Amino acid sequence: MTAVTSWAPLRWLRRNAVVLAGLAGLLYLLLPNAVVLLFSFNNPAGRFNYEWRTFSTEAWTNPCGVADMCGSLTLSLQIAVLATLGATAFGTLAAFALARHRFRGRGAANGLIFLPMAMPEVVMAASLGTLFLNMRVGFGFTTILIAHIMFCLSFVVVAVKARVASMDPRLEEAARDLYAGPLQTFLRVTLPLAAPGIAAGALLSFALSFDDFVVTQFNAGPSTVTFPMFVWGAAQRGVPVQVNVIGTAMFLIAVGIVLAGQLTARRRGRSTA
Repeated sequence: MTAVTSWAPLRWLRRNAVVLAGLAGLLYLLLPNAVVLLFSFNNPAGRFNYEWRTFSTEAWTNPCGVADMCGSLTLSLQIAVLATLGATAFGTLAAFALARHRFRGRGAANGLIFLPMAMPEVVMAASLGTLFLNMRVGFGFTTILIAHIMFCLSFVVVAVKARVASMDPRLEEAARDLYAGPLQTFLRVTLPLAAPGIAAGALLSFALSFDDFVVTQFNAGPSTVTFPMFVWGAAQRGVPVQVNVIGTAMFLIAVGIVLAGQLTARRRGRSTA
């Protein structure tokens, strides 16, 4: 009996090895966010917020206490929202075209979609910057927005295309059999079915655009400073605590959106069950 009971923990570890490994990986990924959250309540003695000193909520009560930080944050949010709208609109149309229609060059188009995702980001950033220089376009808000849409487009196409490919076409055929027109079928059947993929592509596009530095650095004007560029410049002089506050707030908002989506999906599943 002693030998049997001594092996019981080992058997439990074997049964739950995958779950434990997944939890360990998740904790490892969330550890930097926990550190950022912790040091957002720090009151550093010098310019660098690397060592814990005393607990303080000053950075949370005055997040715009650093000059130009909230201006750069507003600019990043504006670009991220507009880039998300543009990339989601064009990417959704391209995904439906690639998934539902056969045309000449379809295989080449599928391959080209993956190029921005496969190539180094600096290559795309330099290419777009060279294009704007040759076209003699002034660098600034517009060039950053165009570059971000081009950068995020591939991710939206992949997300939406995967969702469209898994949709059952018989549901749309049933709607047409019930005398629904093309527009009515798209709005009431096709679009709701594709909505999870579109939402995933939009969220990914927003995160990539808001967080991007390399593409922005190559296509920004001298007076255009986004939030990642502000953080990069501030890191050379000392990152203020407010940067941790903004990072924590964005992380919590993202987690809240994901949880809200999961709860909504569960409620819909229960209502249809």
